[in-house]
Amino acid sequence: MLVEVKRIDKQEKTVVSSLDVANTFGKRHDNVLKDIRELGCSEEFRLLNFEESKYLNEQKHKQPMYYLTRDGFTLLVMGYTGETAMKFKEAYIKQFNAMERTLQGKLIEREKGIAVRQSLTKALQQSTENERMHGHAYSTYTNCIYKVLFGMNAKQLREKYGIDKKENLRDYLSEEDLRAVQSMECLVSGLVDCGWGYDQIREFIRQNNSARIAA
Repeated sequence: MLVEVKRIDKQEKTVVSSLDVANTFGKRHDNVLKDIRELGCSEEFRLLNFEESKYLNEQKHKQPMYYLTRDGFTLLVMGYTGETAMKFKEAYIKQFNAMERTLQGKLIEREKGIAVRQSLTKALQQSTENERMHGHAYSTYTNCIYKVLFGMNAKQLREKYGIDKKENLRDYLSEEDLRAVQSMECLVSGLVDCGWGYDQIREFIRQNNSARIAA
C-alpha cells in the first residue's frame, strides 16, 4: 500500500491510487473503478476527491485509474468489510496521517522561505551586484546556491522534475531541501550586506556546505 503526495490541479495532495487499493484489498481493478463510479456522491465531492488518470498496462496500453484523497478513499472503502479489510483501512489512515504531516511541514517551510527570499532580494538590490549583473543578481545567486546544495542549477532541476518555467520549482523540493535553501539564502544575504562579491561568496558557501556535509 502506498499513500503519496501528488500534484493535482497545481496543488499538492495526499492520495492513493485505485490500482493500489485493488492490489491491497485483493480486488480486480475494474471492480474498484466500478465501485468508484457507482458511489453516488455529489459531483462537487467527486471532482475534489477522485482525480481521473491513466496508467500503462502490461501491453503498454493506456488504461483508466483514479487518484483518491483521504476523503475519497474513506468513502470508497466504507463498504469493504472483514477483519483483513479493517486492518488495511487502519494502515492506510496511518499513512495518510504521516504524509499529511510531511506536506504540512513543507507548506510551513514554503511560507517561511518567502521572507528569507525577500531579504536576499532586498540585500542584492541595495548592493552593486544587481546593477553589475544587469538585473539578474537574484537568479545568478540562486543558481549558485542550487549548484552548491544539489549539484544542479535551476534549469537542470526543472528538467529533473519535469516542470516548465511557469511552475514554481520550490514547490517540488522536499521540506529538508527547502530548509537548506533558506539557510543558505540567509547566509548569502548577510554576506552581501557585508559587501562581499559574488566570487568570494560562491567560494565561501561551497566551503561552508562541504563542512556541513562532513559534519
